[in-house]
Amino acid sequence: MRKVLAFLTVLATPATALELTYVTSYDLNRPASLDYDPTFCGLWIANEGPEVVLVTLQGDELRRFGSDLTRIKAITVEDNHLLVADGLGGFQRVSKDGVALSAPFQSSQGWADTEGIVIDPDGNIISVEDDPERMTWFSPDGQVLRQINTMSLDPPLSEAQGIARDDRTGHLLIVDDWEGSNSLYEFDADGALLGSTSLIPYGRDPEGIAIRPGSGQVFIAFDGGASIASFDYVPTMPDGVPVPAPGPDCLMF
Repeated sequence: MRKVLAFLTVLATPATALELTYVTSYDLNRPASLDYDPTFCGLWIANEGPEVVLVTLQGDELRRFGSDLTRIKAITVEDNHLLVADGLGGFQRVSKDGVALSAPFQSSQGWADTEGIVIDPDGNIISVEDDPERMTWFSPDGQVLRQINTMSLDPPLSEAQGIARDDRTGHLLIVDDWEGSNSLYEFDADGALLGSTSLIPYGRDPEGIAIRPGSGQVFIAFDGGASIASFDYVPTMPDGVPVPAPGPDCLMF
């Protein structure tokens, strides 16, 4: 039986509040940072080891390769290539075949416990970090543009792990792991908190999240039980604004 969670925005009464409906899950060892790739209709996964893995939505492996970083803790699709981060302040761009497109570069703030990354429409990098607890906007070359102390939120976001961006709305979805609240947080495009909801009914210790806007799906990686769960979802929308139409999907078909 599908389970539905809904929560109200803390800023205004929405025409639609985010709805999260559990669909299914499958076992996958040590999934952490995720991103959805419409070119392959699959998920890129970083598990804090030396390699990234591309899998189908059913968990079948398609590709695996490393980078010049000692480990890969976070990953996102950037244009037609990948951006990976080592969780220590280092980043590198690689092709989807594993070819280094440039040398690794460092964030201007130095060390950063980067747990998840996405790219905004201006090409800036948005990261979540849990030591210290913050959300950071970087320029494409790693210069810090602005930051949010996530412990100042209500409720606080103390152990942010994965982050995903809905291209249709610009909303940011962030998971807080078991050491925090084991919850999903939703933000608008500017980083204002819209609401949060518990993920305890579905799994323990969420580590990564990805959005498939072409089908209205969210994928969440749970470290407890080593699995990836998929959900149907509807984003929070302000009064009078309709839910956006699906975006491009599965471009290889």
